[in-house]
Amino acid sequence: MLAAVAGLSFVLQQAVNADLRASLHSAAWAGFVSYLGGTLCMLLLALVMRDQVPQVSALSRSHWWAWSGGLFGALYISISIVLVPRIGTAAFVALLVTGQMLASLVFDHYGLFGVPRHPLDPVRLSGAFLLVVGAVLVRY
Repeated sequence: MLAAVAGLSFVLQQAVNADLRASLHSAAWAGFVSYLGGTLCMLLLALVMRDQVPQVSALSRSHWWAWSGGLFGALYISISIVLVPRIGTAAFVALLVTGQMLASLVFDHYGLFGVPRHPLDPVRLSGAFLLVVGAVLVRY
C-alpha cells in the first residue's frame, strides 16, 4: 500500500512541478521550489523523529559519490519539468520506469555502488523487454 501511495505521490509531483514551471516560466525555479519544499519537509521529519544531527566525522566517512544524490535528483526534476507538459505523465512515467529498470539491471548485475549482486538471467531480461514494449505502447 505504501508503494502505491509513493507512486501516486510521484505522479502528483510531476503534474504540480509542470504546472509550477508554467506559472513561473522557468524550469530551474520550479525545480528549486520543489527541492526547497522537499528540504523543509525532511527537516520537519528529522525534528519530529528527534534524529540527532550527524557529526562531521560521520559525514566525512561516507563515500564521495554518496554526496551526488542531489545532483541526480536535480537532473531528474529538471527533465521531468520539461518533458511532462510535452509527452504527458503516462508516457513520462513509462519511459522513466523503463530507464530505471534497465539501469537497475546493470547495477544489480555488477553490484555497483554497494548494491548486492543479482546476475542477469533470461527471466529478468524478459521482464525488462516487456517494460520496454509497455513504454512504447503507452507512448503511442
